[in-house]
Amino acid sequence: MLPKIKKFALTRFEYRFDRSIGDSQVFFENSHSVALELHDDAGNIGLGFGHKLFEPYPSQATMEATFAKYIWPEIEGQTAFELTQRVERPRGGNQRDAKYGFDEALQIALWDLASQQASMPLGKFLGGTREKVRAYASGLDFHMSDEEFVEFFSNAASHGFDTFKVKIGSPDPEWDLHRLELLKKTVGPDCGIMADANEAWSCKEAAMRLTMFHDAGIDLIWIEDPILRNDFAGLRSLREMAPFTQINSGEYLDLTGKRMLLQAGGTDIINVHGRVSDTMRIGWLAADMGLPVSLGNTFLETGVHAACALPEVEWLEYSFLSNEHLVDTPIEFKDGYALLPEKPGIGFALTDAARNIWSAPDPVAADALKTAPPCRFISK
Repeated sequence: MLPKIKKFALTRFEYRFDRSIGDSQVFFENSHSVALELHDDAGNIGLGFGHKLFEPYPSQATMEATFAKYIWPEIEGQTAFELTQRVERPRGGNQRDAKYGFDEALQIALWDLASQQASMPLGKFLGGTREKVRAYASGLDFHMSDEEFVEFFSNAASHGFDTFKVKIGSPDPEWDLHRLELLKKTVGPDCGIMADANEAWSCKEAAMRLTMFHDAGIDLIWIEDPILRNDFAGLRSLREMAPFTQINSGEYLDLTGKRMLLQAGGTDIINVHGRVSDTMRIGWLAADMGLPVSLGNTFLETGVHAACALPEVEWLEYSFLSNEHLVDTPIEFKDGYALLPEKPGIGFALTDAARNIWSAPDPVAADALKTAPPCRFISK
């Protein structure tokens, strides 16, 4: 008999990143997240994280009341295994905003709990055979000065990363070209380069810029989200107009949108993120269509599990974000690879410091936010 879920706990976090991050459209400095823990009657604790980019979560008490009213009745007394396998019928009013804002945390926590009960790392529980996946260093660097940019990517290269993604999409094409050339000069001509425009361009403008970069000797592995996410016809056309690079898209689309993008032939690589069930489902479809999958940023790099389980995944994004102080054993990286943890589940748990020092049960005034310690690869 599988253990049943008997209790939940939420921990709210709010702190300042150790650096400002952003792209051609947005800029932010603070981390807003929530940890969900699901306890079973055998003593296992499944952990999942949700996060917001721009605004804090409501108070912890408010979130607990919402979870208790709308989510808890659906999972109390059930097994994590049955809940991870359940296929729901999305119709009418039950198509709400991702389980009242808890969907990502809930998916991860349930899969963590189920794989702990099986005494397997989540990546193995998902059917994976790999122990590691290639990772690329992502700067979220659009608002960095050139000096900060050089320092960041030099540091990433010194830690064994040999492939890098930069943010472009400036109104000035020469600025974009300058940053790409600066990266190449910083990390060396033999390193791999990717770029992310965050929907800054029209289809025709994207084709012109990509041709400009190519003619200047910048060979991009991919261009990410060059135009609007739902312009499937434009993305398909861009694939034809820029045969010298790959189009990576799908980051901003939900599961249904990703399916439609694949069916429309609008991307060379499908970009997925942290929701384990959704990621596996779209990964299976991509495998059926023979298309590569990339794992974008996932909170504390939990995406390494799905990445190692899906054979079409070639890359995992790593952005050197200062969240690692929340858990006991963050995901390891070696020689440009993210390593699958050996521990059962996702491989880590909340620390006492996370609960007692970094938790923020209520919203914090901006001038009172604590700054998180730097990522382990960055010394300050």
